[in-house]
Amino acid sequence: MDVSGYKVRPSRHFILTWMRQWNYDVDSLRSVLENANKVDKVGKHKFEAYFRAKGKSRKLIFIKDDEYKEIFIITGAEGT
Repeated sequence: MDVSGYKVRPSRHFILTWMRQWNYDVDSLRSVLENANKVDKVGKHKFEAYFRAKGKSRKLIFIKDDEYKEIFIITGAEGT
């Protein structure tokens, strides 16, 4: 997914849980979104991005706002 020109903004919940657990910063989130294995559109503006890191599958749930050129990351999930 092309995220150039968009500001990546994680939610407070995502920062305190998944970003801390995964040891990610905003730049690593941007690279994850650009190199995601699969991106599904699940609503009018809501997306799910799937990727693998450290042998585990992970998912980001985010909103892409074309008007404000912003990607707001709501939450994440991790599998085995």
